[in-house]
Amino acid sequence: LKLRGYSDGTIDVYARAVRRITEYFDAVPDQLTIEQREVYFANLVDSHSWSIVRIDRNGLQFFWKYILKTDWEWLNIIKPPKVQTLPDILTIAEVSKLILSARHYRFRVFILATYSMGLRLSEALALEVGDIDGARKRVHIHRGKGNKDRIVPLPDVTYSALRSLWQKHHHPRLLFPNAVGSPEKICQATTHMDKGGVHRMIKVLLTECGIKKKISTHSLRHSFARHLLEQGLSLRHIQGLLGHSSPTTTAIYAHLTDITEQSSSEAMNLLADALNVTPRKV
Repeated sequence: LKLRGYSDGTIDVYARAVRRITEYFDAVPDQLTIEQREVYFANLVDSHSWSIVRIDRNGLQFFWKYILKTDWEWLNIIKPPKVQTLPDILTIAEVSKLILSARHYRFRVFILATYSMGLRLSEALALEVGDIDGARKRVHIHRGKGNKDRIVPLPDVTYSALRSLWQKHHHPRLLFPNAVGSPEKICQATTHMDKGGVHRMIKVLLTECGIKKKISTHSLRHSFARHLLEQGLSLRHIQGLLGHSSPTTTAIYAHLTDITEQSSSEAMNLLADALNVTPRKV
């Protein structure tokens, strides 16, 4: 996977796919029969989302093709449907409630930074002191999805919060170091905060805040895009901020806002009125 230029995130989920099927049968994967693989995916469909099913299929396909060098007729086993769903979105008030409900200051700052700059979870966790340009109020995001870098604006309130957090731990490199142990140990941490810990924290906060929507850490990024769209920022500009390769990916946010629907209605009425025709009553 490394030699073929796959990202660390893809390597992680593909390796997890192999581990998952290995643990399911407690057997070496290359010994599994077609029938066993069909049983595995049948159960995976019942217990996980189609996105996970698709990732596992791709990971196992890579394993069989390039490691075992064996063909696998995937379409005869599993073909995830193309499903396009609209994600649940937090209101600005709900985002504020999440931030203020976090007991630990590092989580408050993490939620604020993730939302206010539209970052992916991995991008926010990987933030380093050297990525922050305080003079020009911008942040260098390294190796985002597709191994692409980008520059995003840094809001004043986020800059102040990140600086205040750093002054608490003074880690020489990481902005969100693994906060386990004494202050001295945190300052010497070699890894950032754990992804699983962030996911668990978000679930706890959602319950405490009484938010019933299907929300994950990634929902902060979706909410950021929608709120910018409602502020009048163009989809092309939002595409650049989010680091999307295709405008089609960003266009989904146009379906998430009432302002878009209202603008569409107004535009359609203007077009119809411009025809300057009034149907005669018969």
